[in-house]
Amino acid sequence: MDDLQREKLMLASRSPRRAEILQAVGWEFEAFAAGIDEALIAGEDAVTYVKRLAVTKAAVVAARVGRGLVLGADTTVVVDRQILGQPEDREDARRMLRLLSGKWHEVITGVALMRAEVSCSVVDHVVTRVRFSEMSEVEIDWYAASDEPLDKAGAYAIQGLASLFIEEVDGEYFNIVGLPIRKVYELSKRI
Repeated sequence: MDDLQREKLMLASRSPRRAEILQAVGWEFEAFAAGIDEALIAGEDAVTYVKRLAVTKAAVVAARVGRGLVLGADTTVVVDRQILGQPEDREDARRMLRLLSGKWHEVITGVALMRAEVSCSVVDHVVTRVRFSEMSEVEIDWYAASDEPLDKAGAYAIQGLASLFIEEVDGEYFNIVGLPIRKVYELSKRI
Protein backbone atom coordinates (compact mmCIF):
# COMPACT_ATOMS: atom_id res chain seq x y z
CA MET A 1 0.00 0.00 0.00
CA ASP A 2 1.39 3.41 -0.97
CA ASP A 3 0.30 6.07 1.54
CA LEU A 4 2.57 8.78 0.16
CA GLN A 5 1.09 10.90 -2.60
CA ARG A 6 3.92 11.17 -5.11
CA GLU A 7 3.13 12.65 -8.46
CA LYS A 8 4.48 10.86 -11.52
CA LEU A 9 7.78 12.37 -12.68
CA MET A 10 9.04 13.16 -16.15
CA LEU A 11 12.73 12.33 -15.66
CA ALA A 12 14.98 14.51 -17.81
CA SER A 13 17.64 11.81 -18.01
CA ARG A 14 18.28 8.42 -19.56
CA SER A 15 20.64 7.51 -16.71
CA PRO A 16 20.01 3.91 -15.68
CA ARG A 17 21.24 4.75 -12.18
CA ARG A 18 18.67 7.53 -11.68
CA ALA A 19 15.96 5.24 -13.04
CA GLU A 20 17.01 2.46 -10.63
CA ILE A 21 16.80 4.81 -7.64
CA LEU A 22 13.30 5.99 -8.60
CA GLN A 23 12.21 2.38 -9.17
CA ALA A 24 13.67 1.33 -5.81
CA VAL A 25 11.42 3.80 -3.97
CA GLY A 26 8.42 3.00 -6.16
CA TRP A 27 8.20 6.45 -7.75
CA GLU A 28 6.43 6.29 -11.10
CA PHE A 29 8.25 8.08 -13.92
CA GLU A 30 8.88 8.36 -17.63
CA ALA A 31 12.44 8.99 -18.84
CA PHE A 32 13.40 11.45 -21.57
CA ALA A 33 16.87 12.36 -22.84
CA ALA A 34 17.44 16.11 -22.46
CA GLY A 35 20.35 16.25 -24.93
CA ILE A 36 21.88 19.52 -23.70
CA ASP A 37 25.39 20.98 -23.91
CA GLU A 38 26.99 20.16 -20.56
CA ALA A 39 30.11 22.29 -21.01
CA LEU A 40 31.36 24.20 -18.00
CA ILE A 41 31.21 27.99 -18.35
CA ALA A 42 34.52 29.73 -17.58
CA GLY A 43 34.67 30.78 -13.94
CA GLU A 44 31.58 28.73 -12.98
CA ASP A 45 31.79 26.97 -9.61
CA ALA A 46 30.59 23.40 -9.19
CA VAL A 47 27.33 24.20 -7.37
CA THR A 48 26.29 26.82 -9.94
CA TYR A 49 27.25 24.39 -12.72
CA VAL A 50 25.16 21.42 -11.54
CA LYS A 51 22.17 23.59 -10.65
CA ARG A 52 22.29 25.28 -14.08
CA LEU A 53 22.41 21.92 -15.85
CA ALA A 54 19.60 20.47 -13.71
CA VAL A 55 17.33 23.44 -14.49
CA THR A 56 18.26 23.38 -18.19
CA LYS A 57 17.55 19.65 -18.48
CA ALA A 58 14.19 20.08 -16.75
CA ALA A 59 13.27 23.08 -18.94
CA VAL A 60 14.14 21.27 -22.19
CA VAL A 61 12.06 18.23 -21.29
CA ALA A 62 9.21 20.37 -19.86
CA ALA A 63 8.99 22.24 -23.19
CA ARG A 64 8.96 18.93 -25.06
CA VAL A 65 6.34 17.10 -22.96
CA GLY A 66 4.28 20.16 -21.98
CA ARG A 67 2.80 18.49 -18.93
CA GLY A 68 3.57 17.16 -15.51
CA LEU A 69 6.34 17.41 -12.96
CA VAL A 70 9.76 17.30 -14.61
CA LEU A 71 12.90 16.25 -12.73
CA GLY A 72 16.31 17.42 -13.90
CA ALA A 73 19.54 16.41 -12.14
CA ASP A 74 23.25 16.68 -12.76
CA THR A 75 26.17 15.32 -10.77
CA THR A 76 29.82 16.29 -10.70
CA VAL A 77 32.87 15.49 -8.58
CA VAL A 78 35.26 18.05 -7.09
CA VAL A 79 38.75 17.19 -5.87
CA ASP A 80 41.45 19.74 -5.06
CA ARG A 81 39.16 22.45 -6.50
CA GLN A 82 39.01 20.66 -9.85
CA ILE A 83 35.63 19.77 -11.33
CA LEU A 84 35.62 16.24 -12.75
CA GLY A 85 32.87 15.38 -15.18
CA GLN A 86 32.71 12.17 -17.18
CA PRO A 87 36.08 11.01 -18.54
CA GLU A 88 36.67 11.31 -22.28
CA ASP A 89 38.38 7.91 -22.50
CA ARG A 90 40.26 5.33 -20.40
CA GLU A 91 43.37 7.50 -20.10
CA ASP A 92 41.27 10.40 -18.80
CA ALA A 93 39.63 7.96 -16.35
CA ARG A 94 43.11 6.94 -15.13
CA ARG A 95 44.01 10.63 -14.66
CA MET A 96 40.89 11.22 -12.58
CA LEU A 97 41.42 8.11 -10.48
CA ARG A 98 44.99 9.24 -9.71
CA LEU A 99 43.56 12.58 -8.52
CA LEU A 100 41.04 10.80 -6.26
CA SER A 101 43.45 8.21 -4.88
CA GLY A 102 43.98 8.58 -1.12
CA LYS A 103 41.89 11.77 -0.85
CA TRP A 104 38.55 13.16 0.19
CA HIS A 105 36.45 14.65 -2.58
CA GLU A 106 32.94 16.04 -2.94
CA VAL A 107 30.11 14.68 -5.06
CA ILE A 108 27.68 17.50 -5.86
CA THR A 109 24.28 16.98 -7.46
CA GLY A 110 21.96 19.75 -8.59
CA VAL A 111 18.25 18.86 -8.54
CA ALA A 112 15.46 20.82 -10.24
CA LEU A 113 11.74 20.10 -10.28
CA MET A 114 9.68 22.04 -12.81
CA ARG A 115 5.95 22.14 -13.33
CA ALA A 116 5.77 22.00 -17.15
CA GLU A 117 2.40 23.72 -17.55
CA VAL A 118 3.43 26.90 -15.71
CA SER A 119 7.26 26.88 -15.85
CA CYS A 120 7.35 27.02 -12.05
CA SER A 121 10.46 25.40 -10.57
CA VAL A 122 12.40 24.67 -7.40
CA VAL A 123 16.12 23.90 -7.39
CA ASP A 124 18.65 22.84 -4.80
CA HIS A 125 21.81 20.77 -4.46
CA VAL A 126 23.32 18.09 -2.24
CA VAL A 127 26.98 17.62 -1.31
CA THR A 128 28.41 14.29 -0.14
CA ARG A 129 32.03 13.77 0.85
CA VAL A 130 33.80 10.56 -0.18
CA ARG A 131 37.24 9.25 0.73
CA PHE A 132 39.11 7.00 -1.67
CA SER A 133 41.81 4.63 -0.47
CA GLU A 134 45.27 4.83 -1.99
CA MET A 135 45.11 3.07 -5.35
CA SER A 136 48.13 1.43 -6.96
CA GLU A 137 48.74 1.85 -10.69
CA VAL A 138 47.71 -1.80 -11.12
CA GLU A 139 44.38 -1.08 -9.40
CA ILE A 140 43.85 2.09 -11.45
CA ASP A 141 44.59 0.24 -14.69
CA TRP A 142 42.32 -2.66 -13.70
CA TYR A 143 39.42 -0.37 -12.86
CA ALA A 144 39.83 1.84 -15.96
CA ALA A 145 39.94 -1.28 -18.16
CA SER A 146 36.55 -2.37 -16.79
CA ASP A 147 34.84 0.45 -18.74
CA GLU A 148 32.71 1.14 -15.64
CA PRO A 149 34.25 4.63 -15.18
CA LEU A 150 33.57 5.84 -18.72
CA ASP A 151 30.09 7.34 -18.24
CA LYS A 152 30.40 8.39 -14.59
CA ALA A 153 31.25 11.78 -13.10
CA GLY A 154 34.66 11.46 -11.47
CA ALA A 155 35.27 8.18 -13.32
CA TYR A 156 33.78 5.83 -10.75
CA ALA A 157 30.59 4.07 -9.69
CA ILE A 158 30.36 3.64 -5.93
CA GLN A 159 27.70 0.95 -6.38
CA GLY A 160 29.97 -1.08 -8.64
CA LEU A 161 33.59 -2.19 -8.74
CA ALA A 162 34.82 1.11 -7.26
CA SER A 163 33.26 0.13 -3.93
CA LEU A 164 36.52 -1.78 -3.35
CA PHE A 165 38.32 1.57 -3.02
CA ILE A 166 35.87 3.63 -0.93
CA GLU A 167 37.03 4.10 2.66
CA GLU A 168 34.44 6.50 3.99
CA VAL A 169 31.29 8.40 3.03
CA ASP A 170 29.98 11.53 4.76
CA GLY A 171 26.46 12.33 3.55
CA GLU A 172 23.79 10.85 1.31
CA TYR A 173 24.83 7.66 -0.48
CA PHE A 174 22.26 8.02 -3.29
CA ASN A 175 23.75 11.40 -4.15
CA ILE A 176 26.97 9.60 -5.09
CA VAL A 177 25.03 7.18 -7.28
CA GLY A 178 23.50 10.19 -9.08
CA LEU A 179 20.16 11.14 -7.52
CA PRO A 180 19.74 12.40 -3.93
CA ILE A 181 16.26 10.91 -3.58
CA ARG A 182 15.55 12.50 -0.19
CA LYS A 183 16.14 15.95 -1.72
CA VAL A 184 13.85 15.10 -4.66
CA TYR A 185 11.14 14.11 -2.21
CA GLU A 186 11.58 17.30 -0.17
CA LEU A 187 11.40 19.47 -3.29
CA SER A 188 8.31 17.60 -4.54
CA LYS A 189 6.47 18.68 -1.40
CA ARG A 190 7.40 22.33 -2.08
CA ILE A 191 6.31 22.68 -5.70
